Amino acid sequence: MDEKTLRVRIIRLRNRVGTFWPLVFSQLTMFLVFFAAVFSYMHIEGWDFWDSCYMVVITLSTVGFQEVHPMSTQGRILTTLLILTGVGNFAFILGAFSQMLVEGKLFKAFGRRRVLKAIARLKGHSIVCGYGRIGRVVAEEIMHEGGSVVVIEQNPESVTQLDEKGILHIAGDATSDQVLEEANIRNATNLIAALELDSANVYVVLSARQFNPDLHIVARAGAESHISKLMQAGANKVLLPHRIGGLRMAQSVLRPTVTSFVELTQRGGKMDIQMEELLITASSGLVGKALMDSGIRARFNLIVIAVKDVDGTMHFNPASDFVINAGHTLIVVGSEDNLASFQEIL
Repeated sequence: MDEKTLRVRIIRLRNRVGTFWPLVFSQLTMFLVFFAAVFSYMHIEGWDFWDSCYMVVITLSTVGFQEVHPMSTQGRILTTLLILTGVGNFAFILGAFSQMLVEGKLFKAFGRRRVLKAIARLKGHSIVCGYGRIGRVVAEEIMHEGGSVVVIEQNPESVTQLDEKGILHIAGDATSDQVLEEANIRNATNLIAALELDSANVYVVLSARQFNPDLHIVARAGAESHISKLMQAGANKVLLPHRIGGLRMAQSVLRPTVTSFVELTQRGGKMDIQMEELLITASSGLVGKALMDSGIRARFNLIVIAVKDVDGTMHFNPASDFVINAGHTLIVVGSEDNLASFQEIL
């Protein structure tokens, strides 16, 4: 192994252990000092392994026991060097451990491990890259609907907010493959790329698509010219927040009643009304039935405003004789309680 390869491996080990690097490094040097001293006693004094090992232990521990055997001048020089290097190293270990306790790094490290273990157990969760103005709203809305969320954020202030709110998160760069793996991207269902830079979102989408080909990816774009790049990178949907906000404001002026109705179907509306999309599974009792015979309106007081086919074709205001098949997605409007009751038969 050449010097360059050894240096690279040491750097990788340091990055991997992170906060524990001072302790790991001091333990490695202590290990080397211990066995180097043992074999030196065996070579210089001619002692066996156990006598040499015992001599090193009582020297490093500074217990003050007498020498195992009378030593030569070379042996006394070795013992002096062992005291200077080994005892100093042992003091460094205690100092590094005490510093970690005082600064809280040890508890943060254990807390991070607990978070990573909790994230590793997730399946079907959503990953939100960026906890800015857009990412914060997305994460809160998904959690309000009962979904599991893992946020990736590197801004220290935002990370502190995530800690205070108890939201599962990874403090790091979302463009890093290692960070995406820590977020358990292989078992995730959705990814929202809400970083400020479009170039960073493109990189996130590319990496995410390679990790999980079935992942549903929604990306944020700052300019229309970047939409095609994000789509080519693998995004299923690209949104322009400023355009959506502008259209919403325009509709509030042009069609205020329609806009008010849409707002009622969203969280925070004054009326108990909600718009939901529901997937019809193969085992559902609605498969093969027409809308008029399904009981959706009569039993659950729900209005079906659209049906989406498996191929993405949308049927708005379907007729009463429209037949429901497995794989259809119903867009319905009704009260939250009625929607919950209807979901039980799907």
